[in-house]
Amino acid sequence: MTVQPIRLFGDPVLRTAATEVTDFDKELRTLVKDLWDTMQDAGGAGLAAPQLGVGLRVFTYHCDGFAGHLVNPTWDVVGEEMQDGSEGCLSIPGMSWDCKRHLHVVAKGWNMHGEPVEVEGTETLARCIQHESDHLDGVLFLDRLDADTRKQAMREIRQAEWFDGTVPTLKQSPHPLFGRSS
Repeated sequence: MTVQPIRLFGDPVLRTAATEVTDFDKELRTLVKDLWDTMQDAGGAGLAAPQLGVGLRVFTYHCDGFAGHLVNPTWDVVGEEMQDGSEGCLSIPGMSWDCKRHLHVVAKGWNMHGEPVEVEGTETLARCIQHESDHLDGVLFLDRLDADTRKQAMREIRQAEWFDGTVPTLKQSPHPLFGRSS
């Protein structure tokens, strides 16, 4: 098991758009394994590479009985139904707020071997796909909250034991060849 530290709210890597994966090699497979092991250890439904300090478009997921990973994902909405429900983030530990998301999505991307993958998600899996894809664009679910909920969330974050009000010291990425070592 290769569990890595998860970057917390305030770390600039979480606000930086990730770059496309171009090499489907051993290092990518190591990254996917690290993401998986870290997500499982933390008890999360998903984890994106920027949360480990790696600026590549990769995430893992394990929810609604589905598990896997997507490289260079894109997604499309299926239907017009929305869902409003509790959402949290491993980079904002121990906290969650109601967030509106699309109820059904279809994601397309590749697996770690460069083979095409399609994942259809409803409810929790749809929320996870949207949440993790946002991470790859430097967007946090806090950005999707209504104004009042966002203000409440920021108050709670400022009071959190793990948040000291400053940008955390950045550590060397466990995947330095991916170009986003910090």
